[in-house]
Amino acid sequence: MCGICGELNFNESLPHLESLRRMLDRLRRRGPDHEGSYSDGPLAMGHRRLSILDLSDRANQPMLDPELGLAVVFNGTIYNFRELRRELEDRYRFFSSGDTEVILKAYHAWGEDCVKRFHGMFAFAIWDLRRRRLFMARDRMGIKPLYYNHTDRRLRFASNIQALLAAGEVDTDIDPVALHHHFTLHGVVPAPRTLFKGIRKLQPGHTLTVEQDGRTRLQRYWQLEATRSSRELTPEAWTEAVHDALRRAVKKRLEISDVPVGVLLSGGLDSSLLVALLAESGATGLKTFTVGFEDQPEEKGSEFEFSDPVAERYATEHHRFHVPNDQVLARLPEAVDQMAEPMVGQDAVAFYLLSEQVSRHVKVVQSGQGADEVFAGYFWYPRMAAETEGSRVERFRRHYFDRDQSEFARMVNPALVGEDHTALLIEAALNEPGADTFLDAVLRLDVTTLVVDDPVKRVDNMTMAWGLEARVPFLDHELVELAARMPPALKLAQGGKGVLKQIARGLLPDMVIDRPKGYFPLPALKYVRGEFLDFMKDILNSRTCRERGLYQRAYVETLLKAPEQHLTRIQGSKLWHLALLEFWLQRQGIHAG
Repeated sequence: MCGICGELNFNESLPHLESLRRMLDRLRRRGPDHEGSYSDGPLAMGHRRLSILDLSDRANQPMLDPELGLAVVFNGTIYNFRELRRELEDRYRFFSSGDTEVILKAYHAWGEDCVKRFHGMFAFAIWDLRRRRLFMARDRMGIKPLYYNHTDRRLRFASNIQALLAAGEVDTDIDPVALHHHFTLHGVVPAPRTLFKGIRKLQPGHTLTVEQDGRTRLQRYWQLEATRSSRELTPEAWTEAVHDALRRAVKKRLEISDVPVGVLLSGGLDSSLLVALLAESGATGLKTFTVGFEDQPEEKGSEFEFSDPVAERYATEHHRFHVPNDQVLARLPEAVDQMAEPMVGQDAVAFYLLSEQVSRHVKVVQSGQGADEVFAGYFWYPRMAAETEGSRVERFRRHYFDRDQSEFARMVNPALVGEDHTALLIEAALNEPGADTFLDAVLRLDVTTLVVDDPVKRVDNMTMAWGLEARVPFLDHELVELAARMPPALKLAQGGKGVLKQIARGLLPDMVIDRPKGYFPLPALKYVRGEFLDFMKDILNSRTCRERGLYQRAYVETLLKAPEQHLTRIQGSKLWHLALLEFWLQRQGIHAG
């Protein structure tokens, strides 16, 4: 829910309210129900609201508590806010019934440690009027975004990069390290970096405290342990424990809402299991939503044959949407405009078009993102596990990196080529203590870092573009902590996600459980040919692209000669990677310097 932004000046000067106005305009789609702003000396904050809890005006933001001397802007949902409120009611008087005010009281009661008590998805900023201090926090799994621009004069923050660009005075030079990550990890730039030197993002599970004089303090409040205890559970006990944790995760994401909640039903195991678990929890009148596209000769464009039986079994109010191919390409620019960072996953446009339709029926949906990372559902995990030669980063690289250093050096402007930055980053992450085996370390990296800036960000951006809140039960941090302690063999069983398949037996049709791992079918953008190829040629041959000089022309020409032959290790189009980044930069108004 919502979009947040703000500015803190370090020299006692008043904030630029026109800049705040421009930021709020770029956040309008994240919160169509209300707009508010607040200023106090050098600080100004803005908020666009999507009303989910306490639909009254009392819950509008920015929320000010004059008695405590605190003001907050908040994006997300705190699922245990009622329990926290009961704990705080002996000390404080409440004037609203939602979760925003609980954040204020919790911060006053427990200080910066309050985040350790929050169970949910959140990004927020609290201004302490008395201490003249700004406190910002992001949830453990990075489900809600928080970007910032920090200079010697001020700090600005917002829910997306577009808002910070609109505020102005941002260094938009390309960060070479981030560029290396982007082209090695299929569009992922791990926090705190972004592609722009002047914009950073708060790491998941971290807080950032900013004093009025500009001093900052970054603190990590959560980290994931992937280790076994001396008392091991049996496979049956592990299955039961995960089943119980999943039930709790989906139930709380259904109950903590003052508006109806639907489910994005793709036809795969993960979202189908959500429907079954919600039914197990006693939910009735469920609304489910599926999108399909036109077929290509090589591939069907919909998964209706898998989603329909699930909807029928649980008697959901099912909605099927069919999108013709010509609409996919025509509306691709809209979807790219909503990307806070460039996303090479082609199903982003599918989520964008599906969310448009879903938002006409509900304001909140549950979605299956995160299950593959938490429970080892992707094809590269068993391949990595089978590797025995080389260091951890070498075993990871062979099955995951989109390009090796030599190819990166042939692809981008020589001025942007440096060390093998991504290998250094991944090596450090895989060798951090707290992971018993190589695969434990891989899954921990995926869950805490890579998933944040691929499927999670994609779903947040594309749903919030239509004022639709997506909740992701598979990334419930208590479930993630439980799964991280589970032996990897139980996850890899049955071709991946073994424990989830075991839970699903009897709840879902076997055809859904045993089908090969699928991806959001979007044939119009998967096969690099026809209008889609012409679209990419126009981008990469454009005057803006040539003048920017980001890519070496010889490399571009090599890809254009045989576009469907140049694929990454996980079968992504290398041509699309180049075209998407250039197109995104153009849509943000970033031209050659």
